[in-house]
Amino acid sequence: MGAVVGLGFWAMLKVYFFNTCGLPWSVWAVSSTFTTLKSSTLTSLLVPNNFLNGLGAQHIPDPTTAGDFTRRFDVQDITQLQECINRTRQRVWQQQPEVFLAEAFIDVDGTIAGIYGECKGGMALSYKGIWGYAPLVVSLANTKEVLYLANRSGHAASHQDSVHWINRAVALVRPMAGRITLRGDTDFTHTAQLDGWDEAGINFILCLDAHPKVVGLAEGLSERSCRPLERLPKYKILTEPRSRRERVKEQIVVQKGYLNQKLVAEQVSDMTYQPHHCGRKYRLVILRKNLSVQKGERVLFDEVRYFFYLTNRWDLSVEEIVSLANGRCDQENVIEQLKNGVNAMRMPVDDLVSNWAYMVMAALAWNLKAWYGLLVPDRERGLELVRMEFRRFLHAIILLPVQIIRAGRKIVYRLLGYNGWLKDFFATFKRITALEAG
Repeated sequence: MGAVVGLGFWAMLKVYFFNTCGLPWSVWAVSSTFTTLKSSTLTSLLVPNNFLNGLGAQHIPDPTTAGDFTRRFDVQDITQLQECINRTRQRVWQQQPEVFLAEAFIDVDGTIAGIYGECKGGMALSYKGIWGYAPLVVSLANTKEVLYLANRSGHAASHQDSVHWINRAVALVRPMAGRITLRGDTDFTHTAQLDGWDEAGINFILCLDAHPKVVGLAEGLSERSCRPLERLPKYKILTEPRSRRERVKEQIVVQKGYLNQKLVAEQVSDMTYQPHHCGRKYRLVILRKNLSVQKGERVLFDEVRYFFYLTNRWDLSVEEIVSLANGRCDQENVIEQLKNGVNAMRMPVDDLVSNWAYMVMAALAWNLKAWYGLLVPDRERGLELVRMEFRRFLHAIILLPVQIIRAGRKIVYRLLGYNGWLKDFFATFKRITALEAG
């Protein structure tokens, strides 16, 4: 008795990854990804020959050799591995409909990966007082795929070295995308790069720091130039609107007399603005939030806060710009899945570079989920897998109970359980094996 650890995944890797990569350490890199998928199951199934024959593999390296293996990587090797993964990614994209990436949104952000060890090479104290590293994540919002990962010392600024990886991501996506839009928070408004991106036909919606100059411009706007912001709906209601639930937390805050900031109104406007390092003007969207600071039921004072979005998208309304800028926050969910879904940011090995290698290999498991969803014949069901959290995906597709039987010259996998995804599992497996035969 055992479990099928993603036979469809293994077929997909044989079709795409090994044929594309051809690197001497590709088997170990993929085995590290499978360890991420379910290490305990893999460890218990490495011994039977019929399991290895069923996967078409002669051997799978033991997960305990991760430290020794990742220490052999240098920065050039990691870059080569990421480009190898991206060549595989493009082959998956080529199987998608023509409108697949009519508009690609590339999101970029930095995060903090805390560690508890005291001997990790390259570790440093972050601005939050956390010892660890500061990974950079560049992802594709359309499919939640991680395009590039870069590990940096814990004291690194969020935007450090990001231009290099952003340009790589643009070059990766451009052959498949009709339009590319970059999104990032205030740390990633590289004003010295904006003219070059604009000339290259790359769009951007980037947050801008509320420094005195732009705040002064916003305060100088007349009331007639501002209008109330009507937030765009996050989704379309197909049946009837639901009544709002009682706000229990709000009641407790008022009863206990806690300090409370309440949003009273939002106004939005736009104007042209030329940053200091730019040779041309761009569109500056201004969002003004009127807040009421209260304590219990007493109003202490009113406060005004400004948010600024710099963009070269003149074809969208200000409401759409604000909505797209706020949509970048979904990347935080991708980072959360990298940290606690596939555990790519556990930083379990020796130093900064070896942990970077481990991070890229473990993140491949997250990308495999997206690729698998994109290859599901039923498009609607496939997109549901793309949006799915990793742990749920494991139980839906990966952890299938099965009996492995050797009968004559063939190996039979007899499924012993059923779930609602088995029909899609077999349809996808059939499609992937057909691609291998083709």
